Amino acid sequence: MGDNMQVDTPEIDEGLYSRQLYVLGKEAMLKMQNANVLIIGLKGLGIEIAKNVALAGVKSLSLYDPGLVEIQDLSSQFFLEKSDIGKSRAEASAPRLAELNSYVPISILSDLSSNSLANFKCIVSTNISLEEQVRINTFTHQHDIGYINADIRGLFGQLFVDFGSKFTIIDQTGEEPLTGIVSDIEPDGTVTVLDGNRHGLEDGDFVKFAEVEGMPKLNEGNPHKVEVLGPYAFKIKVDDCFGTYIKGGLYTQVKVPKEVSFESLTTQLANPEFVISDFAKFDRPSQLHLGFQALHAFQTRHNQLPRSFHEEDANELLRLTEEVATQYPSVLGEEKINEKLIKELSYQARGDIPGVTAFFGGLIAQEVLKNCSSKFGPVKQWLYFDSLESLPSAEKYPRTSETTKPLGTRYDGQIAVFGKDFQEDISNLKVFLVGSGAIGCEMLKNWAMMGLGSGPNGKIYVTDNDSIEKSNLNRQFLFRPKDVGSNKSDVAAKAVQHMNPDLIGKIDSKLDKVGAETEHIFNDAFWNNLDFVTNALDNVDARTYVDRRCIFYKKPLLESGTLGTKGNTQVIIPNLTESYSSSQDPPEKSIPLCTLRSFPNKIDHTIAWAKSLFQGYFADSPETVNLYLSQPNFVEQTLKQNPDIKGTLENISTYLNKRPYNFDDCVKWARLEFENKFNHDILQLLYNFPKDATNSQGEPFWTGPKRAPEPLVFDINNTDHFNFVVGGAHLLAFIYGLKAPENSFEYYEKVLSSVEVSPFVPKSGIKIAATDAEAEEEANRLSGGFDDDEVKKIAATLPEPSTLVGYRLIPVEFEKDDDTNHHIEFITAASNCRALNYSIETADAHKTKFIAGKIIPAIATTTALVTGLVCLELYKVAAKNDDIEQYKNGFINLALPFIGFSEPIKSPQAKYNDKSFDQIWDRFDLEGNITLQELLDHFVEKEGLEISMLSYGVSLLYASFFPPKKVKERLNLKLTDLIKQVSKKDIPEHVNYLIFEICADDKEGEDVEVPYICVKL
Repeated sequence: MGDNMQVDTPEIDEGLYSRQLYVLGKEAMLKMQNANVLIIGLKGLGIEIAKNVALAGVKSLSLYDPGLVEIQDLSSQFFLEKSDIGKSRAEASAPRLAELNSYVPISILSDLSSNSLANFKCIVSTNISLEEQVRINTFTHQHDIGYINADIRGLFGQLFVDFGSKFTIIDQTGEEPLTGIVSDIEPDGTVTVLDGNRHGLEDGDFVKFAEVEGMPKLNEGNPHKVEVLGPYAFKIKVDDCFGTYIKGGLYTQVKVPKEVSFESLTTQLANPEFVISDFAKFDRPSQLHLGFQALHAFQTRHNQLPRSFHEEDANELLRLTEEVATQYPSVLGEEKINEKLIKELSYQARGDIPGVTAFFGGLIAQEVLKNCSSKFGPVKQWLYFDSLESLPSAEKYPRTSETTKPLGTRYDGQIAVFGKDFQEDISNLKVFLVGSGAIGCEMLKNWAMMGLGSGPNGKIYVTDNDSIEKSNLNRQFLFRPKDVGSNKSDVAAKAVQHMNPDLIGKIDSKLDKVGAETEHIFNDAFWNNLDFVTNALDNVDARTYVDRRCIFYKKPLLESGTLGTKGNTQVIIPNLTESYSSSQDPPEKSIPLCTLRSFPNKIDHTIAWAKSLFQGYFADSPETVNLYLSQPNFVEQTLKQNPDIKGTLENISTYLNKRPYNFDDCVKWARLEFENKFNHDILQLLYNFPKDATNSQGEPFWTGPKRAPEPLVFDINNTDHFNFVVGGAHLLAFIYGLKAPENSFEYYEKVLSSVEVSPFVPKSGIKIAATDAEAEEEANRLSGGFDDDEVKKIAATLPEPSTLVGYRLIPVEFEKDDDTNHHIEFITAASNCRALNYSIETADAHKTKFIAGKIIPAIATTTALVTGLVCLELYKVAAKNDDIEQYKNGFINLALPFIGFSEPIKSPQAKYNDKSFDQIWDRFDLEGNITLQELLDHFVEKEGLEISMLSYGVSLLYASFFPPKKVKERLNLKLTDLIKQVSKKDIPEHVNYLIFEICADDKEGEDVEVPYICVKL
């Protein structure tokens, strides 16, 4: 019934959903936008799920919760206020939820009858009895409606998923299909891939083939099942009727729909199938499976959950767990009940932790989207999670029935787990959040629920130099349409102060980028005042800078990031773990230069080429022209620096001597450039390397990754041809400051009919690099010299800058998100025209924008889950936990679904003489503006080290190999004077520390690795 509802096809608002579209794809998004979803239970977890589902954009979202708001709901329900206490949870939440996404209507359901339930594609329940879960699931399982139930109890959580007896997954991973070039196909079906490139396929995958010569049947597009033989070969089933392989061929992975079967809740209670959320806790799911059922039995019997740290209640829960274990003997098998774990579940049953809520809220919302879109692999069928490592030490924060009892505050859910003393310490923390985008918004919301920084000594500093755009609204949930254009940090700070008024006056929002240029703002006093730092950044450079600052000031750093359905978290603790910069991702694989210039074989190559063409035409060339017009002696200066001076001067000459004077001229220019790039250049390439050309070994030149191109003949009715001209003309008009008239297809047709296109004449002296080695050789040849007379001749054609005083071109700044500026239109058309040259499948503007704009795919579900994990590590940082085994770095992929944890890597240690030191966190601390001689003496006397070299930044201040006279002149200089003398620069006023790098010999005269020196002025 869930799939038989009337389907319409809404338009996708790409401005709002742009980042999410790159995660889900259009097909899945459209399917999802036809799905009605019901959320039952609107405490913290229910509203977190509802928030993420609303942001994602389902057809409609209905809410059911007959309960009234209580003070403890404010522990994690961020849409409720104190003034809502006593009101209906559903009535209070619905209007605030509706503000998130105008495309998703929010309604309140009045009953859970079969007639009501039948209207939904997916139903999520939280905080309802086990009997009610069974009743609802019995109906949903029979009627092919997705059902999800979840409960969180303190630091524990439970998830159950049932998508019916037949559920089809159209794409299990969401990864781009793997592609490659065929080197050989043997008669038995063994396929070898080209040039040792790994195929990346797995047994059971399917591939289709194209352009295979000698085996036409393979090119029909049918999927073939793969048997992997090794990283460079796989096998498919072929017979004699397929023919004999000659050459060529491409393979592409085919995503084949997979059908999976789920069992009902009743069946799964007795024989659960678990997804492991933490492989270090392999035995816990079965224990918690029984414990959570026992909690339902306890609640049914007493009409309440066990009291915090109440021994009698804990013992009763233990007995009930034993009864459930007897009822379902196969769950534990030979295992015994873990009494300590079950008692801890009882102690925390009334707890409500924002981090756990965020973790499960993101995870469950993604399961809803899987059910509605049929994309990605669902949880089958149970997932249990706990973060008991987040508990502070019992010695410092004793937990008893007295310390964890409710106090009638919004933090009672947290106090029930950690106790009131720890809650007080959390409220008095001083923290720095760098960035207030997607992760930043979620982090601030969680902190507001935790009461972080809300105490008399607490403070939250948040900075972000970015402003809000429409595309942010899909995942940065503190922002609303009215906020577009405003500063992110200011709006985010106001939003969370509204959520928790205890934070009023406790958040300092800044608009400054954290970097070397703002060290006078984020100075020593600022950093020394902090308890820890949290990154919410989207680039590696900013992350590594903050990491260096945290190392210097010895501040813990909580780091995280997302990429579509993938996410990671890292915790960095002074003198305990390695730093963020200790490891780095491998560099992106670059496209070989000769491939880009002449031999593309996939759409990524043509998009990179088109982006480079755009940059050259409309950004680099105008900037060079402006330099020529404004810089005295430009030609002479360029002669010294630029190996391709001839090409540069020819370009300047073209842009100034052949400049357009009206829009017609721009259209004509774009038409002629089309001819040059997609016809003449291709014909020249084929003149140099004819289709029957062979290499030095006598083998065909056009084989393997080299695809013989075909020149294009301009056709105004071809969309890509036409858009190249339209986009090119508008962009050229922009750089010359010409107004583009309102024009029609007929206008272009008329102008283009008057363009005279010269026929192609091959050039015999043109050398085209066939390999990267040849391309490098060509670059070296250019830098080795040039014909001086020829250069002078071109320079003489340039107009004198004095005749063009004040005249400047306007370089284009690439902006991917403005659909009216023709940037993506031009790059898409240029890329597709080149793809047509080389018989490569073209790409739409959406995919082109993704690749050319280097867009990071993003979805709210992953962000919520990742920030939840960060907040669970935050408790450990707040408690100053010094046991590295208690910390966890997290790695998740919601598409699979996969959740994994690892212990942080310990910071490396080293030794000099008999002293050990931490290679990341330790340093030599000295005080006062001492002389160079005093510094050298200090290290000999106190450390047994003889300094052989001393440097400050890029300035070498002292070296044992310096002439004695130079050394003598410097020995009695104060360090600040020495720096000024050598670097020729003053030390900035805000600098209170001098950092020196040293090379030193130990007592044995051996060169040893030692920490850096930090001198406090």
